[in-house]
Amino acid sequence: MSDATTLPRRITDLANPTRFIALADRLVPWLAGLAVVVLGVGLWMGFNAPEDYQQGTTVRIMYLHVPFAWLAMFIYMVMAAAAVGTLVWRHPLADVSLKAAAPIGAVFTALALFTGSVWGKPMWGTWWVWDGRLTSVFVLFLMYLGLIALTRALDDPSRSARAAAVLTLIGVINIPIIKFSVEWWNTLHQPASVVRLDGPTIHPSLLWPLLISALGFTLLYATLHLMAMRTEIWRRRVISMRRMAARGAEPAKP
Repeated sequence: MSDATTLPRRITDLANPTRFIALADRLVPWLAGLAVVVLGVGLWMGFNAPEDYQQGTTVRIMYLHVPFAWLAMFIYMVMAAAAVGTLVWRHPLADVSLKAAAPIGAVFTALALFTGSVWGKPMWGTWWVWDGRLTSVFVLFLMYLGLIALTRALDDPSRSARAAAVLTLIGVINIPIIKFSVEWWNTLHQPASVVRLDGPTIHPSLLWPLLISALGFTLLYATLHLMAMRTEIWRRRVISMRRMAARGAEPAKP
């Protein structure tokens, strides 16, 4: 069988929760180990990188804050893809992926807001300003919290999955607002300095530790997401077995 036909079949096979759990069991230890190594190297390089000529040693907060901010948006886009999988293709694991990713995204967004405030205090002289970037990221955090609450508020899994998917897709409009807020409005944040059409404006001695740290945190996220999906599948199986046992224990109607 050709690779062109085996690849879609393998992807389809992952729709089987049992096969997905088996794959996750094999991947999680390797991803976790790789995340620890890459993250350790990235942070070691970052905290041994030269100081910025304007910000001094404070610039080292960048190696935490920027990956947190990137992942806050990236995880939401992963959830948006899962929402499409729920509404369009009705993939059985799409809702599991969305529900598992929401708490992780909320944590990374909260960390981005916290480290941004710590970085902003010595640079801007204040912990918080309601500018376009900070406000839109705070809205993203509230959206994560709303999705977490929604997925736990409805007892019917199908209704919960559809409602969460619709709300997630509506919230996608906030992602470009976060990205381009520094260009659309007058904010304290500097314009993009890494992802630019004319290339990064950060010196390589600062850029490489940042990229490696971002890769390490991304691997950490992938590990946590797989673990959370695996746990959610097992949780649903336990609930299903309890319901079946409860039905079996009900006395027969005369």
